[in-house]
Amino acid sequence: MYSVMGHCPVCHDQLHVTRLNCHNCDTTIEGRFSLGRLYELNSEQLEFVELFMRCEGKLNRVGQELDLSYPAVRARLTDVIRALGYEVDEPEPETTGVISEAERREILGRVSAGELAADEAIELLRQKSS
Repeated sequence: MYSVMGHCPVCHDQLHVTRLNCHNCDTTIEGRFSLGRLYELNSEQLEFVELFMRCEGKLNRVGQELDLSYPAVRARLTDVIRALGYEVDEPEPETTGVISEAERREILGRVSAGELAADEAIELLRQKSS
């Protein structure tokens, strides 16, 4: 069985399903049916969405699976969001990649107090620095 294409291979416009058939009873329904928003994505974007779901939406796990940095994974997610027709709020340039000394000390203090595992602290520090 072949995967459904979302866009015309000739003009790249969105495709619509016009006929549905039940293989069990052979009922056929004709009309104009939408494929839904996910079929607006290309195959690479669909694979990313599947992995994102499998990783329960955790970008760090997606990054580990793809061997990509957090910012690279975030960029792919942003690409998918935009391809689905949604707007993405961009972080303020001044705050991107900046972690305050107070935040860093607070995280390290939690490790010292045994409230946070070292690997969790590293992950928090990476997220705040990305």
